[in-house]
Amino acid sequence: MTRSLREALNSGKFVVTSEIGPPKGTNIEKMLHHIDLLKDKVDGLNVTDHQSSVMRFPSLGGCLFIKERGGEPILQMTCRDRNRLALQAELLLAHTRGIRNVLCLTGDAVPVGDHKEAKGVFDLDSVQLLRAIRLLESGKDLGGNNLDGAVDFCAGAIVTPEAQPIEPQLIKFAKKVEAGAEFFQTQAIYDLDNFAKFMRYARQFPVKVLAGIVLLVSPRMAKYMNDNVPGIFVPQNLIDELSSVPKEEALKKGIEIAGRMIAALRRDSLCDGVHIMAIGREEVVPDILAAAGLLPQEGKKEG
Repeated sequence: MTRSLREALNSGKFVVTSEIGPPKGTNIEKMLHHIDLLKDKVDGLNVTDHQSSVMRFPSLGGCLFIKERGGEPILQMTCRDRNRLALQAELLLAHTRGIRNVLCLTGDAVPVGDHKEAKGVFDLDSVQLLRAIRLLESGKDLGGNNLDGAVDFCAGAIVTPEAQPIEPQLIKFAKKVEAGAEFFQTQAIYDLDNFAKFMRYARQFPVKVLAGIVLLVSPRMAKYMNDNVPGIFVPQNLIDELSSVPKEEALKKGIEIAGRMIAALRRDSLCDGVHIMAIGREEVVPDILAAAGLLPQEGKKEG
């Protein structure tokens, strides 16, 4: 990468981030392939942190590989699995290895994952983790002790614009900004008119907002998210569009829909960029970027 995520966010360009799903095990070949495929096409790559409370290769480990291979890593940190000592220690390690971006998450509930007997920690929440980062930057830890060497992070958080009711999300959004969030990656959005209403609120604050784009691969997936994933709503017209093509063409249609949405967000300047979540199909992210008009030539970044 030629510039940091913070520089990209402050450049005025339409920022694109994506994410890598680490393996459940030590076979990292697929993860490394996805890193190499995407690192020069996006402004930053998240590595998920035991997403949906499923144990996987750690976010920090994936971020180290991104850094080593010339990409711009975004470390995800969930408060579910670590207390304040472990969270702070991991931030110190990340900083010494050149990782400069952190996405602060409270974390999904343990029972939704694959280790239902695990004990959730939740010593801090995402707002408190943001405050902890800013405290570490001042040269102090959460115990009030002096650090021998501080940190420096571009810290971000998440928000769910489709939540109903939306008011608790707006309150927490403001709290996260006050705690030091510089950017937000949203949960998946599909209703651009509703997202525009959220952005009118968000524009009151000096932060960058990247709209979350989750790739739809089938009508069944869209219906499942509507029924089971709080804060995500796929409009019926998109489900009908996915249903209008043969099953073997549904992925292609999903890529087309994602590209069309990204192009509209960019054209109408609704937000500062997008965060693309392909969820196990990272290899098609370049196709989504091409469909959005963000990859005019293979292998070259726009802007």
